[in-house]
Amino acid sequence: MARYFFNIDGVSRSPDEEGEELPNNDAAWNEATVIAGELFRNNDGKFRPGEEWALEVADEQRKPLYVIRISAQEMK
Repeated sequence: MARYFFNIDGVSRSPDEEGEELPNNDAAWNEATVIAGELFRNNDGKFRPGEEWALEVADEQRKPLYVIRISAQEMK
């Protein structure tokens, strides 16, 4: 098993100091989609139009593997 880190960048930066042990990169990608969905769902109004939010998945050496970006725009 390898350790993966899920770093959040947006209104505030939140680096993952612990990480999570997962079997492979595919499992890390799947976990990232779950985390992203939970963060977006539990947003409590913090994410507003005009803002961008990102979840970066990094490997044990802290090398970025994937990034999920969400951007909100108000259409006038």
